[in-house]
Amino acid sequence: MSEEKKSRTETIRSEIEQEILSGHLPSGTQIDEQQLIDRFGVSRTPAREALIQLASAGLVTLVPRQGAIVSSITLRDYVALSEILVQLESLAARLASRRMTPAERDALATAYEACAAAQGDAEAYRAANDEFHGVLYEGSRNDILAKQIRTMRARMRGMRDYRFEHPARVRASLAEHKAVLDAIKVGDEDGAAEAMVRHISAGGNVYADMIAAMPDDGAAVGRGRRP
Repeated sequence: MSEEKKSRTETIRSEIEQEILSGHLPSGTQIDEQQLIDRFGVSRTPAREALIQLASAGLVTLVPRQGAIVSSITLRDYVALSEILVQLESLAARLASRRMTPAERDALATAYEACAAAQGDAEAYRAANDEFHGVLYEGSRNDILAKQIRTMRARMRGMRDYRFEHPARVRASLAEHKAVLDAIKVGDEDGAAEAMVRHISAGGNVYADMIAAMPDDGAAVGRGRRP
């Protein structure tokens, strides 16, 4: 594949991945190859390659005669991904504590303030939370790690996220962010890593409690959207 086609493939893959991550494309949505060709003004090859890459990441499922379908996620998958995510997030916090510039630490503090200002609005807090973590991933200076975390989080958006509908969880999340921020500000690698483990584990426990309270048919849930 030429460099130009590779660039087009990456553009398509990145935009569709972001739409899945944001919940704009919920689980079960069909992604038509011809629509991608028309939308991005490309030939069939980069459109098809982008779908193959998304399938390799587990974000879509390629179904014969149907094309690509945004993947759903089972409760078992969610738990397994959570166990891995907590370690990856912890590593990102450790690396960010070591590698962030003063400007990046300021950006993280700004992202924290945005989280504080978003209390009371679940959607706004969710977006601010994503920004806080995104600044930290960039500060880790490890593009492969950041990509792995983002891909895992995109897959986990296959479960509806009700955590930020609960004010108590938002308050706890904000306090956990503050602990991560304070450790990173002073370059405390161990403290940042441990604070992130507590943060991700706490969020996962809340989600597990919600799952446990679901009726038996509650496993069939849409990607990242409230009902």
